[in-house]
Amino acid sequence: MSGPRYKNLFADSARWEGFEFRPDDIIISTPPKCGTTWTQMICALLVFQTPTFDRSLDLISPWLDMLTRDIESVRADLDAQTHRRFIKSHTPYDGLPHDRSVTYIEVGRDPRDVFRSWDNHWSNMNLDAMVAARENAVGLDDVLDQLAEGPPVHAENEIDRFREWVDDETPVTDATSLHSTLHHLRTFWDVRDDPNIVMLHYNDLETDLDGEMHRLARRLQIHVDEAAWPGLVEAARFENMRANADTVAPDTTNGIWNSNRQFFNRGCSGQWQELLDTDALARYEHRVAELAPSDLADWLHNGSPDRLEPTA
Repeated sequence: MSGPRYKNLFADSARWEGFEFRPDDIIISTPPKCGTTWTQMICALLVFQTPTFDRSLDLISPWLDMLTRDIESVRADLDAQTHRRFIKSHTPYDGLPHDRSVTYIEVGRDPRDVFRSWDNHWSNMNLDAMVAARENAVGLDDVLDQLAEGPPVHAENEIDRFREWVDDETPVTDATSLHSTLHHLRTFWDVRDDPNIVMLHYNDLETDLDGEMHRLARRLQIHVDEAAWPGLVEAARFENMRANADTVAPDTTNGIWNSNRQFFNRGCSGQWQELLDTDALARYEHRVAELAPSDLADWLHNGSPDRLEPTA
């Protein structure tokens, strides 16, 4: 791999090195809180064509970069799978191995809603359990200095936390911020016309889940019997995923969430309108203009079906 290495306390893109693809593999790579688990669920429903699975979703579709499981066991699970594989990642496109026979799925979302979901995500995380899981899986020797600094200190007020997230200049290779979110999306946006790149949008999934699932099935060349569609679409709805949070939320076996159900907090667009005042919104818009081309920003804020199909 010749691209940048994306590494933080709990994930490392170097774990992709030497991974052996199968010709029909699917990589679901999104920025955090852009509908990753939702897309994994949809892929599971399309691949298995049943709303019930024999294992938790995170074992069927492991997060390969995640450091709470040793890479040998993750690869062994994937090697043993006989169905079409769909693998989770939060690594931008330029940090992933590239294979023309593999389908890469990216999901966009209004970054202002990404922040609100991330803020809930952080408050719901049991950091001690996350660190313990990492220690059991890969050890802590490489991050002892970082751990000695203690957990990050965030502002008490949510709108101040939003400003911190917007202005964060931490390198995109090891941060979760507006900058890293837009960087991830831009690496896929720049190759969106490649035939093996699929661009989905959270708003479109929310407003037309049936249509988006049908379109994804076509892109993945998966045939689903029409009689099965209603049950599959229903299983992919937010309320049903939340009701089954113990087996659908990621890494529940390590107890990393204070509440598995809260991982699926609200699942709707436009949450930012409850939070942002004129000053915060202006600050955000200025930063987006610095970090993303206008066509990408427009798509993220509004969704646009014509962006979802390759033109080449």
